[in-house]
Amino acid sequence: MDPAVAKGRNHLREAMEDVEPGDRVVVALSGGADSLALAACLAFVGAKAGWDCRAVVVDHGLQPGSADVAERAASQARELGLTAEVVPVVVEGDGGIEAAARRARYGALRAQGAAVVLLGHTLDDQAETVLLGLGRGSGPRSIAGMPPESGMFRRPFLGIRRAETERICAAYGLDPWTDPHNSDTRFRRSRIRHELVPLLEDVLGGGVVEALARTAGLVRQDVEFLDALAADAVSDDMGVAGLLALPPALRSRVLRTAALEAGATASDLTAGHLDELDRLVTDWHGQTRVELPGGVSAVRDREALHFVPTP
Repeated sequence: MDPAVAKGRNHLREAMEDVEPGDRVVVALSGGADSLALAACLAFVGAKAGWDCRAVVVDHGLQPGSADVAERAASQARELGLTAEVVPVVVEGDGGIEAAARRARYGALRAQGAAVVLLGHTLDDQAETVLLGLGRGSGPRSIAGMPPESGMFRRPFLGIRRAETERICAAYGLDPWTDPHNSDTRFRRSRIRHELVPLLEDVLGGGVVEALARTAGLVRQDVEFLDALAADAVSDDMGVAGLLALPPALRSRVLRTAALEAGATASDLTAGHLDELDRLVTDWHGQTRVELPGGVSAVRDREALHFVPTP
């Protein structure tokens, strides 16, 4: 057995220790090497564990021939022994094409009735996410990268390199699809992958991808701890005196938690929004409101903050 195959199967087992026989497990399959390797490992591990294993290929319809690419991916999943289907989606809405596609994709995956949905993100994807976060200057939450588990979604390959997923596909005789967007330098992530990461590896003497992923894990522990403290500190009245007494790092998280609970959109809530919320507490001079994504606004009277629908 190829060592990459054994490694992939072991990572999957470790991520799925709480999954029971009969539970439905869905792999989000694009047809690329990462998700196809994950599908191959799921077919083997899932059969032994007695899970109801399926592959779902979301066809965004954004590239010519996308339906053919999707069906080819589904066909390879069926050859592995998985039940597979193609789910076409309509990509529309605010926030740009990538954000709209992500919303449509995750919506289709949530609708599958699965106990667990597996995503094929790798160690390389994690490193690129950290670099994107650093470039945006969006704080520790962004530098913490992608979590191994978020609700029903799990990323068992975050400890596996992209080259290893390609080896898994080769060992299984699979033919991955190469997304042309992944080498298109109009996209920032593509330039990070093909230009910035190799340069950093050269300048710093290697090990950069692993170091960035390690940094993400360490920062995520801090973020999760502070988020837990913030959840305990959120109160219905959001009194200004109590907020002023909190350390800034904790106060920003309390404000973020309160905004999300009021209906703000997490993916669009930026550090700039949080800075304006903080000014309602620390530098209030009669601002009418702070408008947040999701149709929610924060307002202040003398003693407290309140969240209301945006007029």
